Formats: sequence, C-alpha cells, structure tokens
Amino acid sequence: QVQLVESGGDSVQPGGSLRLSCAASGSDFSIRVMGWYRQAPGKERELVAHISSGGITNYADSLKGRFTISRDNAKTTVYLQMNSLKPEDTAVYYCYLRTWGAVSYWGQGTQVTVSS
Repeated sequence: QVQLVESGGDSVQPGGSLRLSCAASGSDFSIRVMGWYRQAPGKERELVAHISSGGITNYADSLKGRFTISRDNAKTTVYLQMNSLKPEDTAVYYCYLRTWGAVSYWGQGTQVTVSS
C-alpha cells in the first residue's frame, strides 16, 4: 500500500504563488510516475503535470510556463510550484502515483482557491 500526503493548498489572490507538496510512503512500491491532477467545481478531473521516474516532465498545455513540477532527491516527494495564479486555477488538486505494476494511488486532495 502507498499513502500520499498532500500539503500546501491555500487561498491566494490573483497573481500570487503557491507550492504544493506530496509525500509518498509505504512499502514495496516502485514509482513510475508521480504528479498532479485538479478538479474544479462542475468540471472533470484534468492533468496538471507529472514527472516520470526518469525525470521527464509533462504539463497541461494551458499551464506551461506558470506551473513547475519537481521532486526531491529520494524521488518520493513531488512539488508543484504555481505562479501567476488565476481564478480559473481554483480547484482541488490531487496528487497521484502510478507504480511500475500499473497500480495507481491518489491523495485526498488539497484545495487551492484564487480570489480577490
């Protein structure tokens, strides 16, 4: 089993920045991909960004240049740096992890609200 613990969600004004963190723990798992999805009210969950075990990153086209995904040296914690936040970035942000065994895990979600 893998546990994902997210932190960093908050309320900020437009133009502000936030950094989300997601720490993976558990036993006997190998990470293929870790990343973030988000879900706004009334909308489907969408990919934000992910990073592969080899360090390759992928972003939603609409977020390139504002959001940056990174990870720690142990490769078990991922970060999402979000800059120039807009009201449309308001959503619950979910961390996810996929193992090499094709098992996916999700965090509980962290709320990001961008409002003046």
